[in-house]
Amino acid sequence: MSENTLKSKVRELKELKAMQDELNAEITAIEDEIKAVMLDNGTEEMNVDVFKIRYKLVESKRFDSAAFKATHAELYNQYTKTTTSRRFSVA
Repeated sequence: MSENTLKSKVRELKELKAMQDELNAEITAIEDEIKAVMLDNGTEEMNVDVFKIRYKLVESKRFDSAAFKATHAELYNQYTKTTTSRRFSVA
């Protein structure tokens, strides 16, 4: 790939990422509006046209690895493994 083609691709990528950010912001704003209506109505589930909308509390349990490491460092190290990966970024 020539340098000019690569420059063009990087610029196109940056433009698409900016558009994606704008779309994500619009999506979040609309979701927030719908959530506000549901909270105002005191409902966790609504039927709107052919859509079922849910905004429910979800409880989950997660393992606190930082606390475990602090209290059981040797055991933590025994079961920790190192992995490698590649990270792509354009600044």
